[in-house]
Amino acid sequence: MTRAAVLSGLGGWLPPRVVTNDDLPAELDTSDHWIRSRTGIARRHFADPGSATSDLAVEAGARALASSGTPHADAVILATTTPDRICPATAPEVATRLGLADAAAFDLNAACTGFMCGLACAAGMIATGVTDRVLVIGAETYSSILDPLDRGTAPIFGDGAGAVVLRAGDPDEPGAIGHIDLGSDGSGAELVGVNGGGSRQRLSDGPEREGERYLTMAGREVFKHAVMRMTASCQTVLERAGRDVDDVDRLVAHQANIRIVHQLADQLRIDRGRVVTNIDRVGNTAAASVPLALLHGVADGAVRPGQQTLLTAFGAGFTWGSTLLTWPELVLRD
Repeated sequence: MTRAAVLSGLGGWLPPRVVTNDDLPAELDTSDHWIRSRTGIARRHFADPGSATSDLAVEAGARALASSGTPHADAVILATTTPDRICPATAPEVATRLGLADAAAFDLNAACTGFMCGLACAAGMIATGVTDRVLVIGAETYSSILDPLDRGTAPIFGDGAGAVVLRAGDPDEPGAIGHIDLGSDGSGAELVGVNGGGSRQRLSDGPEREGERYLTMAGREVFKHAVMRMTASCQTVLERAGRDVDDVDRLVAHQANIRIVHQLADQLRIDRGRVVTNIDRVGNTAAASVPLALLHGVADGAVRPGQQTLLTAFGAGFTWGSTLLTWPELVLRD
């Protein structure tokens, strides 16, 4: 029998500290209205000093495991752009803290597409019999790489973690991960990223220059590529699945900017009423974005069992990915 990866658990975690638009530094020379009108964001969560990505990942992972009905997993994949350290990977520590000390565990960096790439890796591991249950976590502490006075990035990003459990099952089951489309275009590498800390900067002749430790982004160019790449990726998945946009009940896209999400829906000819968003509450949480949007969609009743749910993301690199699944019945756990 063909094995498929079936989504069987969902969880998430947001740091307790809420930062509203009015709480942002006055030096940004912006306003709540300006930020809302251009991004759709009203607030975001920031980790407290002393916290790390692993702390958020453990909280989200524990809730996803509880949702799945069992504390066990054979592997842990942590999608993150903000690991605790450059080396070693953060995932093994997360696995150990979750009581999964013998599980395979590794980090995955595809920026905001990381969760989608993690799903693809987990689905492949399950389909080939390498594992039976995989915990996939997207976790970020972008507050650690933001210049608080950069109006192009500081109001946009937030911290958080979302996670799912995938188990071996039947491809016809609700929750089975279907066709996955992944892609990249390295020609856009300079348009969004952090230049400091890597081998290119460390092996240069001079010291780290001011600002290199912070995220920079060419917003207009990224916007254009995000809409174009996610649109094409979603169309590819629908074609492979033999589906039409009219079959899509819910579109859950990376929560980068509400205008990107709406333009994506318009390009796909999916009514905006079928789009799931939570960017107003959490901002752009990068690799945590899609699972957190799913979590809030389920909690709010916007995502329900039996719905054809289209997931898509776009991130630095450039990277992108999409998949389609029939949403299963899940129990959320605090």
